[in-house]
Amino acid sequence: MGNRLSQIATRTGDNGTTGLGDNTRVSKNCLRVHAMGDVDELNSHIGVLLCEAMPDAVRTLLVEIQHQLFNLGGELSIPGFELLKPEAVLALDEALEEHNEALPRLQEFILPAGTRAAAQAHICRTVARRAERAVVALGNEEALKDTPRQYLNRLSDLMFVLSRVLNRYRTDGSVGDDVYWKSEKLAQNEAE
Repeated sequence: MGNRLSQIATRTGDNGTTGLGDNTRVSKNCLRVHAMGDVDELNSHIGVLLCEAMPDAVRTLLVEIQHQLFNLGGELSIPGFELLKPEAVLALDEALEEHNEALPRLQEFILPAGTRAAAQAHICRTVARRAERAVVALGNEEALKDTPRQYLNRLSDLMFVLSRVLNRYRTDGSVGDDVYWKSEKLAQNEAE
């Protein structure tokens, strides 16, 4: 791989195409490239999130997710290839259960806000949803395995839960909370 990455500016994409992992060239605007780009963007946003203070277990989980997203991007770049295994979805299910169990039940909707880490986790959640939509669109046109779609679906759920975990995390030992939506209709119903 070292020789492959020695020349970054190849100029082969100047005509609006890009090379896939199977050496075919496709439009940079095709569904597969959109899905690859959304997964890459999600991985980059997780990299930004990792710059923040967080519990060690969350950091370890996010680093593993970055590796799995790289596998997913590789799978998307080679039509018919499988790199992301179903076990990766099961790992997200376990993480979801573990982290959600430690949180209080939600009584209201929350806003994508709070600490900078929590807000960044919400950005990751929304980019994961966009990447999921891109994979679904690609799957409507070409045969894809279920794991990529399932992984992104589960990951967006996990990022929501982790945003709540990160809103509670404080390095000084205090405990934070979510930022709740103030619905006028809900407030009116409670007043009556």
